[in-house]
Amino acid sequence: METQITSLKEYNTFGIEVLANNFNIAKNEDEILDFLRENKNVPLILGGGSNILFKKNINKAILKIEIKGIEIIEENKNSIYVSVGAGENWNDFVKWSLVKNYGGIENLSLIPGNVGSAPIQNIGAYGVELKDVFYSCRAISVDEKTIQIFNKEQCNFTYRSSIFKEKLKNKYIISRVTFKLSKTNHIINSEYKPLKDLLLYKGNLNPSVQDISKLVIEIRTNKLPDPKKIGNCGSFFKNPIISSIKFKNLFKNFNTVPNYKISENEVKIPAAWLIEECGFKGKIEGKTGTHKKHALVIINKGGATGEEIYNFSQKIKKSVLKKFNILLEEEVNIFE
Repeated sequence: METQITSLKEYNTFGIEVLANNFNIAKNEDEILDFLRENKNVPLILGGGSNILFKKNINKAILKIEIKGIEIIEENKNSIYVSVGAGENWNDFVKWSLVKNYGGIENLSLIPGNVGSAPIQNIGAYGVELKDVFYSCRAISVDEKTIQIFNKEQCNFTYRSSIFKEKLKNKYIISRVTFKLSKTNHIINSEYKPLKDLLLYKGNLNPSVQDISKLVIEIRTNKLPDPKKIGNCGSFFKNPIISSIKFKNLFKNFNTVPNYKISENEVKIPAAWLIEECGFKGKIEGKTGTHKKHALVIINKGGATGEEIYNFSQKIKKSVLKKFNILLEEEVNIFE
């Protein structure tokens, strides 16, 4: 177990310069358990740092999870079960699966972050969510210092959330995740409009999982900035889901609003459209702003503080609420 005072600039994709006075790294479950026994207070758990905004220096203990390893634990003719360490880079795992011709996570290509954070957020993109391939995870109880297995039902997955982000927030540390991927007869998810349009444009009517991954990467790189070049955490806000009644009233005044029917009673609205309609796409204020190609992405132009980025995000939030009567919810985790 390593412990030291350290800068967190390299550990968050916003590139925010803050200091941690109790920074620790755990490379296996025993090191997590040892840390929990030695520290009474709940630590801040750090994975790939792709969904975090630090507003100031962190005075509480930080535990960075670096558990590695990809292991095949079971397989049959059509499916394979793969256990992956929480510290593995998510996109590296996607690339590994594609080399093996395993299907299920190709639509989630190029999503930043580590495997351990994926179930917490129920990450999703281009018509696929983490829950679609999730089988189980190993998680360590912060209070009990014991290891528990959670199956899919126990995780209570919802849109960009799970039991680990709601009821059990800060109660468990995920150490490994097991996925069920396809070996044959891959289900190709290509109905998400940007992906479907690109497939039609390229004349690819029978794409492979590798084709889907390449197209997803093409779409993402064309509209989303690389965190290694421009500090950002991807989508800052969730796409709001509103009632059908509220949508009807919204449509009366804004009849060009894009929308996706979730159920008989719910409609999802793209947060990027709401933000753009409020005039924030590509808007820059000091060292922060929104990306010129995607209004949902707040950027650090260089040297911005977490406080500056947060304050700018709240301006967006207030503007959308005033114009559309919709309260945006942050997808990023904000640490005071």
